[in-house]
Amino acid sequence: MGAKLRVYKRRIRSVTATKKITKAMEMIAASRVVKAQRQVAASTPYASELTRAVTAVATGSNTQHPLTTEVEQPTRAALLLITSDRGLAGGYSSNVLKAGEQLTERLKAEGKEVDAYIVGRKGVSYYSFRERKVVESWTGFTDNPTYADAKAVAAPLIAAVLQDTAEGGVDELHIVTTEFISMMTQTAIDDRLLPLSLDKAAAESEESSKGEILPLFDFEPSAEDVLDALLPRYVESRIYNALMQAAASKHAATRRAMKSATDNAEELIKSLSRLANAARQAEITQEISEIVGGASALADATAGSD
Repeated sequence: MGAKLRVYKRRIRSVTATKKITKAMEMIAASRVVKAQRQVAASTPYASELTRAVTAVATGSNTQHPLTTEVEQPTRAALLLITSDRGLAGGYSSNVLKAGEQLTERLKAEGKEVDAYIVGRKGVSYYSFRERKVVESWTGFTDNPTYADAKAVAAPLIAAVLQDTAEGGVDELHIVTTEFISMMTQTAIDDRLLPLSLDKAAAESEESSKGEILPLFDFEPSAEDVLDALLPRYVESRIYNALMQAAASKHAATRRAMKSATDNAEELIKSLSRLANAARQAEITQEISEIVGGASALADATAGSD
């Protein structure tokens, strides 16, 4: 019986140590998600105003720009998939990967080849395990992305859109990421960044500007030059905002997963403590029984000798 009690106590110590780790990770994730929320809030207006400006230039001129002009029969698309570098975040990365698979199948059904660009070790590992080709990947910054990271990701994507498909370029750019809605809700979404959908962009601009009418602009030196300057910034800002949304979502998912692990550890400790107490009680009862039995035997022996 003593051996069983030692086993319970050892397991309680082990689970208690695990609980301390998960509790610490929960607190760290909670502090990081607050910072990420502020960064999302700070980056969203810039992305919205850039979208508004690009929409105004594109709709206010007859310029045919490769980043805003629809291809009649698109044959190739780039897919940017934003996952996490680390695990312990519940179904965060798996939800993004699932959304990416659904988008890939949809694009292939439309007759388009898909070039994968991956952010995060989870996505890279997923594609590597299945021996799928990845055009380019980035890792190491998903927990705390910067605008420089967004520029590094955007550069080859913009170059691919500007390049002819016969030379390895693409007709469309799609992104799959996680939208941060609240601390309890994060949703994997897909969106087409390029060519810019002017109707959708105008609707987003109108919503962000609360119904204000887009102003009229004079383009200097030309509308095409303005688009050349604005559209790369537009892509960078949208990717940066997506990276920040993904980081906030990941930290929220980690906090939720670690809280669940901490709660489970507490329940397991309570269960093991009850078992340990029962084992201890059984051990005490057995010891008392042995003492009583020994005393009775000694009394019987003494009575017999008399």
